[in-house]
Amino acid sequence: MAKEKDTKPMANTVIGSSIVIDGEITGEESLTILGTVKGKISVAQNLVVESGATVEADVEAQTVTVSGRLTGNVVARERIELKPESKMVGDAKSPRIVIADGAGFKGNVDMDV
Repeated sequence: MAKEKDTKPMANTVIGSSIVIDGEITGEESLTILGTVKGKISVAQNLVVESGATVEADVEAQTVTVSGRLTGNVVARERIELKPESKMVGDAKSPRIVIADGAGFKGNVDMDV
């Protein structure tokens, strides 16, 4: 008998554009930021920093996709992607790093994970 596949949808938390968080965020699900976060972010799944969002935090996640502004060191277990309009200041550590044409990046890259 075949094992049933878990069909539960992947949870995603969204921090709205008018929300400002100063502190530490941890969790098992994905996180999308439209507002401002300062402090530390550690999620087991994916982190998305949308256009217009500001993150001033050290980040750890499975994948990190940045379209807005991120200041802090980033560790991604799978991939970091900086979209064309993004700005990042800090060190990036991941086995795969994509920096699109037009993205701003200042920091060190470590792909030896």
